[in-house]
Amino acid sequence: MRVFVAGGAGALGRRLVPQLVARGHQVTATTTSAAKLGLLERLGAEGVVMDGLDAMSVGEAVAQARPDAIVHEMTGLGSGKPNMRHPDRFFAPTNRLRIEGTDHLLAAAEATGVPHVVVQSFAQSYGPGAGLLTEEDPIDPGPVPVVRRLSAGVLHIQDVVPKAGGTVLRYGGFYGPGASDDVVDMVRKRKFPLVGEGTGWNSWIHLDDAASATVLAVEKQARGVFNIVDDEPAQVRDWLPYLAACAGAKRPMRVPRWLAKLLAGEFAVSLMTEGHGFSNARTKRELGWELRYPSWRQGFKEELI
Repeated sequence: MRVFVAGGAGALGRRLVPQLVARGHQVTATTTSAAKLGLLERLGAEGVVMDGLDAMSVGEAVAQARPDAIVHEMTGLGSGKPNMRHPDRFFAPTNRLRIEGTDHLLAAAEATGVPHVVVQSFAQSYGPGAGLLTEEDPIDPGPVPVVRRLSAGVLHIQDVVPKAGGTVLRYGGFYGPGASDDVVDMVRKRKFPLVGEGTGWNSWIHLDDAASATVLAVEKQARGVFNIVDDEPAQVRDWLPYLAACAGAKRPMRVPRWLAKLLAGEFAVSLMTEGHGFSNARTKRELGWELRYPSWRQGFKEELI
């Protein structure tokens, strides 16, 4: 197949492109920087400079590539350091790419007759209830205003992509080189404390496993929503001390919710004390997906030692 990977030079794109190439696909991958074209070529793709926020740039790139499938992996997460106190600033570029970039790619696909579009989303939901979320459960940002603003992009994807007949991949929290470096650095410097009882749930996924699931979604022309997470959702109180141990760091400090809210804001408190885990049963069943790292325990240990 001819596969167009928007955001091919990002943390996931760098793992996805080689896997697609290894399976015999012809890949066109985009970057916003001409300096990264050489990287894309070394990964086996034809590199193209494209501005995902410019409809004309997207339309021209897609028309020239004539792909059988488009994969949207564009984010702005590599443009700065995470800032828990001002998360709106950090996530604003990614929200624009998830809203405007998604619309531009869907429009380009329709204009050029591309039959399949796969779009990156995020497995994080703060709505009421308990238990693992399946693909039938929508992303719910909950009542906290800042979290609702940060979720604007995934809410847009959740709405428009299925209506267009596309595929939404709700990835868990990425880890692996290039994806978790900032978190590990904060843990080693003891700048990532355990808030309250650490009761928030997270679902993790190694970059290589996220890429392999994406390849299967493209090859099988899967439609609808798929949770791309490992087998073991975990509460912060379990995974954070374990990550610290794997990274050779001291055990994270514990701070009460009220203090964390004053120092880091509502987003950090929600992240550490609320949220759901996600089920990967549908992805494994329908795509025949097998994980390299079924649990973050194995992945953290092998990646961080």
